[in-house]
Amino acid sequence: MIFLIQFFQQGVNQLVIHLFVMGGIQIPFTQQSFNFLSFTLSGIIIMDKGERKMAKTQTQIANLDPIWVRIVAEAEHAISQEPLLGGLMHACVLHHNTIQDALGYRIALKLASGEMSEQMLREICDAAHKSDPDLAMSARADISAVFDRDAACHRFLQPLLFFKGFQAVQAYRIANWLWRQGRADLSYFFQMRVSEVFGIDIHPAAKVGKGIMIDHAHSIVIGETAVVGDNVSMLHSVTLGGTGKEEEDRHPKIAAGVLIGAGAKVLGNITVGQCSRIAAGSVVLHDVPAMTTVAGVPAKVVGEAGCATPSVTMDQLLKQASNLEV
Repeated sequence: MIFLIQFFQQGVNQLVIHLFVMGGIQIPFTQQSFNFLSFTLSGIIIMDKGERKMAKTQTQIANLDPIWVRIVAEAEHAISQEPLLGGLMHACVLHHNTIQDALGYRIALKLASGEMSEQMLREICDAAHKSDPDLAMSARADISAVFDRDAACHRFLQPLLFFKGFQAVQAYRIANWLWRQGRADLSYFFQMRVSEVFGIDIHPAAKVGKGIMIDHAHSIVIGETAVVGDNVSMLHSVTLGGTGKEEEDRHPKIAAGVLIGAGAKVLGNITVGQCSRIAAGSVVLHDVPAMTTVAGVPAKVVGEAGCATPSVTMDQLLKQASNLEV
């Protein structure tokens, strides 16, 4: 997998790092996210077949997957701390060469049943990742999003092994690939098993972007014609649903950078503007302007979003409660 790693120096000592996944999204990473690699301001150290090569420029293309490198290192450390997890770590991480292989194994293991074997599901997942590299790129962005936004996530390893929200979204991505291939019934099977196993119901035709974080991830519903943009965060019991029996475009369109609080219901073919916030327990029936906060039943605008990136800061407090309409 090819990545473009670029460095920007700001101020005296502050280093800002971006990972550009070829063909799509730009993912920002903090210094903490890359503490497993060694960097210098004059260039980057590239690990290629065991040899260390110093780049002469600040921008370089490398055959490197820093997300997977870190997951492998974390799995090895986990075994040293808890040997009883050795079998799990080897089966789910250390026996695989790429994050695609690990994702395919984990999804197949979770969704297998008497109706469809683990081996068959694994073959479907492997075919999907081979056909569409963007699936693994989206997974990397999702892992980074969970790590950066979820205070309970301390390692990149955790979403892959333990967080059902991340696992459900990756299984949805396989179902969506099947849907786009015209294999509707098989995609419905994936949807059914994700709902049964994880308690999350995402229609395979829904469009979900990269950098998605679903915290706690219980009772999530995302309808057939819903659209979820990049870098969206939502908490448990969120519904992106319709308002009746209409069969056309009938579900919400969530723009990039939106934060949706626990238990919020967003209903109908409406638009939630970028970098806005929906308060917990709200019922949203009308368009939400960009960079605003809505709350209540039915939801009303109660102020600005509070910051430029609410889905990243995860700040859900209404700082001007005195301005709420009653």
